[in-house]
Amino acid sequence: MKTRHLFGTLSAVGLLFGVTACGSSSSSGSSAKPQASLGKGEGALDIIAWAGYAEDGSTDPAYNWVGPFQDETGCKVTVKLGNTSDEMYQLMKAGGYDGVSASGDASVRLIDAGLVAPVNTDLVKNYADVSSFLKNQSYNSRDGQMYGIPHGWGANLLMWNTDTVTPAPDSWGVVFDKNSPYKGKVTAYDAPIYIADAALYLKSSQPDLGIKDPYSLNQKQFDAAVALLKDQRGIIGEYWSNYAASQQAFEQGTTVLGTTWQVIANLAKGNGAKLDTVLPKEGSTAWSDTWMIATKAAHPNCMYLWMDYITRPDVQVQVAEYFGEAPANPKACATDDTSKAHCAQFGAEDESFYKKLSFWATPRKECLDGSGSDCVPFSEWIKAWTEIKG
Repeated sequence: MKTRHLFGTLSAVGLLFGVTACGSSSSSGSSAKPQASLGKGEGALDIIAWAGYAEDGSTDPAYNWVGPFQDETGCKVTVKLGNTSDEMYQLMKAGGYDGVSASGDASVRLIDAGLVAPVNTDLVKNYADVSSFLKNQSYNSRDGQMYGIPHGWGANLLMWNTDTVTPAPDSWGVVFDKNSPYKGKVTAYDAPIYIADAALYLKSSQPDLGIKDPYSLNQKQFDAAVALLKDQRGIIGEYWSNYAASQQAFEQGTTVLGTTWQVIANLAKGNGAKLDTVLPKEGSTAWSDTWMIATKAAHPNCMYLWMDYITRPDVQVQVAEYFGEAPANPKACATDDTSKAHCAQFGAEDESFYKKLSFWATPRKECLDGSGSDCVPFSEWIKAWTEIKG
């Protein structure tokens, strides 16, 4: 899930969750029932959001979709920015908020802890138009019941300096080569969830491991991914979590190869850097954010109104272009020529593209893919990541 925001300057998403809050094997989720009907807005809405998801014109007067929402619904919006997924989890745990824009690496925790309620999607008319591949996933639902409304998504891509790296890579293997000629100039995403990137590569390169889901790893599979990353550590120049720092490193040439987001590539290339990106043949990890309603929301009707509003095509296109992501509602892609070009670049309607993606989900002992209860929980991912980085 963050400073992948196109105009944000916050420090990067740190996905380093507190160990005591991770690795739950619970699959019970909230005991609350979905709201049966939509009433009148309560006049207020308190939400936790990534920077760039709820703009009111204060950052840039040209970007304001909160204002029109307030005018239309009478729900006065108060936004608390969350800098990391862990911070968002702790804020939701403390209470006092109606909802949160949770990334897939936090949403399972919120469900397991009973902090978010199941959602009645019939009360969100724009939900019908949301891309089907974002619905009823392991990171936003439980037993066929949605626990949120998808907002936007993006892939973790491979980027390289076209003057330095030859031939053009088509596999993640190039960033896991411990004898890489680009040693010291390779970068990787700085978070425990990056272990899934190694697992995704091993799924293809070492099929005997039997990896099916990079977020549902038994001990043997997990150990193999960790070993690969420990080997990779020797060629890493720096890990990145701040998109602006990553952009600068690629522009200056101190980094020539590694994981990126499309928005970073766009900004760096816009400044003259000679770079290219690819979705490698093994596929890629990705992120999808979901608006989730607090179990004890004081303003549930306003939250439902917000979830419907934020997935409206004309609003979705504003957020997607400002933030640098694919909209959850593909109808946003038909707004104008600019939106069509944006969606094409981010693969919003390209089935062959998004079918190769494995969206972030919080690993837990009870395997997310339903394969059993012997998966390595996220608390162990955190410990391993500390060891990997040394």
